[in-house]
Amino acid sequence: MKGIVFTEFLEMVEKQFGYEMVDTIIEESKLPSNGIYTSVGTYHHSEIVQLLGNLSTKSKIDAQVLLKAFGVYLFDTFLGAYPQFFSAVDNPFDFLISIDSHIHVEVMKLYPEATLPKFDTVRLDDGSLEMIYQSERKMASLAEGLIEKSIEHYKTSHIIEKEMINEDGSVVKFTIKQS
Repeated sequence: MKGIVFTEFLEMVEKQFGYEMVDTIIEESKLPSNGIYTSVGTYHHSEIVQLLGNLSTKSKIDAQVLLKAFGVYLFDTFLGAYPQFFSAVDNPFDFLISIDSHIHVEVMKLYPEATLPKFDTVRLDDGSLEMIYQSERKMASLAEGLIEKSIEHYKTSHIIEKEMINEDGSVVKFTIKQS
């Protein structure tokens, strides 16, 4: 997993919970990196799982709620770093459809070792959009936060329905309907 995810996660934790919380969750985790991350480095995703779990325990907030909030937070980082992806389209559906077919292709050019989630998207007859998230990392709540914030970015109103296809969270279906 790219280091930017780790550095942004710790930044979010510091902003929302304070530096002491960052220090605590790092100290209570068994991290091969010792909690030292660079945005361009690559780290095993199990490290963020440990950090998230410790944050959940300490804050008494469900890990999936925290992960979704991180997705919302991370959106602004991506918007600032890659504005061309967002300005190329004028609505959330076209943006969301472009994730696998365009954005992830460009990310792989920059970071060929990256392991990205897969999104299969289909426009349904009723005008809604179906996205199937697939990842062994099981971080669909992060994707949900990013989806939610992208809809807000394009100043539209939609309802997001989330359905677990695999109980372990490795395959999740999002149905996005205009409200």
